[in-house]
Amino acid sequence: MKPVRLVTAVLTAAALSLSLAAPVAATPGHGHGPPHHPGHPKYAKPGTLRWAAPDGFVIGTAVAGGGHHEEQDYPDPFTSDRTYRKILADQFSSVSPENQMKWEYIHPEQGEYDFAMADSIVEFAERNGQDVRGHTLLWHSQNPAWLEEGDFSSEELREILHDHITTVVGRYAGRIDQWDVSNEIFDEEGELRTEDNIWIRELGPEIIADAFRWAHEADPSAELYFNDYNVEDVNAKSDAYYELVQELLADDVPVHGFSAQVHLSTQYGFPGSLEDNLQRFDDLGLGTALTEVDVRMQLPESGRPTWAQLEQQADYYQQALSACLNVEGCASFTIWGFTDKYSWVPVFFEGEGAATVMDERFRPKPAFFTMKHTLLKADRKGPGRPPWAGPGR
Repeated sequence: MKPVRLVTAVLTAAALSLSLAAPVAATPGHGHGPPHHPGHPKYAKPGTLRWAAPDGFVIGTAVAGGGHHEEQDYPDPFTSDRTYRKILADQFSSVSPENQMKWEYIHPEQGEYDFAMADSIVEFAERNGQDVRGHTLLWHSQNPAWLEEGDFSSEELREILHDHITTVVGRYAGRIDQWDVSNEIFDEEGELRTEDNIWIRELGPEIIADAFRWAHEADPSAELYFNDYNVEDVNAKSDAYYELVQELLADDVPVHGFSAQVHLSTQYGFPGSLEDNLQRFDDLGLGTALTEVDVRMQLPESGRPTWAQLEQQADYYQQALSACLNVEGCASFTIWGFTDKYSWVPVFFEGEGAATVMDERFRPKPAFFTMKHTLLKADRKGPGRPPWAGPGR
């Protein structure tokens, strides 16, 4: 599918037709799926992204809070910002805890768990008919000091990981649709992180398969994924995952999916082999997903992006979404936050920002309307388009 270029008339019409602030009653007959399906009319309000998505396709966002947000000069967005929560519920059919299920947040002390925020997110999703992606179980980053600095034997470390996976996944059994079991285990050359990943360094590569097995035992209904950045293209890093997945599948390890994070920047070219890369994992029988999509840019001195930058950003979002829609088993597309007000990008990339589909005042950017237009025009394989969308819309 060729990239859809922005058309000013389309964006203007979309802007006039969409009201994010005022609630819109769902139209009978415009939904699809069973009563608790994310696209059911009880939840999917006309004009929203989740309403525009084709049948069986979830459109998600990260739930801001925890992690770096605790160091910012604003209260936790998820618990304090009513506008944020309303848009989170209205626009998206899937949510991913941005930080609230990572080790340092959910397992802050040895033998002690803090499920308060994670519970709140899962309960919020259930009230609003949303899927949940769990993030993440085995990672080299954002581990608590007690774990990284502790003097544990291999046997003790193995039991700590087993207990963590069993406890966390088991707590939400039947309530979380996909888990990022293994996160960022390869470097850019496609070599395992044997130095900075405590699990691989101390327990060997075999621990990866064990993590998937333990997660499956704790919740047989959840889909279990590998997740990483810079794996959008066919490259050394994604090749490493492709080879590892085949080995694990041959050993009957319950690996169900491969996901690319898709943190992009307009100063670099779009990963042109994204669709081909997803397709080869699909051909292995895996589900695929894009899980942390954002498109940052180098901002002018004014701090406000130019129209040309917003057009390029929208084009990148559209190409990523189209790549996923064109692969039959890619049924989940998640943006890593929807408003620049709470984006992680300025904290980690000096001079860059404006990476999401809404500005700091929750006003939709061209990327938002381009995504909605792309969803409405999608022609998915499988069950087909919802009848309410209409041909060629």
